[in-house]
Amino acid sequence: MDTLTAALPLSYFSEFPQKFYDAFILKNRYTNIVFGLGNTLMITFFAVIIGVILGTIIALVKVTHSNDKSKLKFLNAVCSVYLTVIRGTPVVVQLMIMWYIVFQPPVNLDRVVAAIFAFGINSGAYVAEVIRSGIQSVDKGQVEAGRSLGLSQRDTMVKIVFPQALKNVLPAIGNEFIALLKETSVAGYIAIQDLTKGGDIIRSITYDPYTSLLAVAGIYLLIVMGLTALLGKLERRLHRSDNR
Repeated sequence: MDTLTAALPLSYFSEFPQKFYDAFILKNRYTNIVFGLGNTLMITFFAVIIGVILGTIIALVKVTHSNDKSKLKFLNAVCSVYLTVIRGTPVVVQLMIMWYIVFQPPVNLDRVVAAIFAFGINSGAYVAEVIRSGIQSVDKGQVEAGRSLGLSQRDTMVKIVFPQALKNVLPAIGNEFIALLKETSVAGYIAIQDLTKGGDIIRSITYDPYTSLLAVAGIYLLIVMGLTALLGKLERRLHRSDNR
């Protein structure tokens, strides 16, 4: 707090009411923040869905190949290349490739859709490793018990192993959701008005580098704190069910 106070000129605090009015009330400039927040939440929500679906498929391919090297060789190789490329390149570069190369005519889709796919594909690489580790953390005795009951390998995975793995990794997937929310702040690189860009637009109009950007930081912080609290409740509920 002392550092923040030192960074702000003392005159800022006495002028804060006027600066707040200029940044948000005058000419309804707060709508830049509201519109940007909507885009940020929409991109994050749909990107998480894509990431979870893609990550689950990749995790199942990797685990199946790990259990039997003769199965899914080609798909496992494709998944390995995907994980290497996505985890080895910055998300902002992937975002720009998605918009400036992949989504150029004749594809020609909306920038927000391009961002959803870019962030979703990026998230899928990390979710895949989380789910894979969750599946491998389930005791092998669970698989043997399922097979002894006459279940096929697929049914054992779907009905016994995967539900337990998902329960174990839900907190980690929640943390990925939080990380993804903050990563979307680079969406402005392809001219999307997300929350960060909305604050930057106000800053460029008012020439006030503090008010709008601090407001944006505060909104991100409140969202993350809310999600963290929800994740904490979820973890406690999962622990209670384990102890029954």
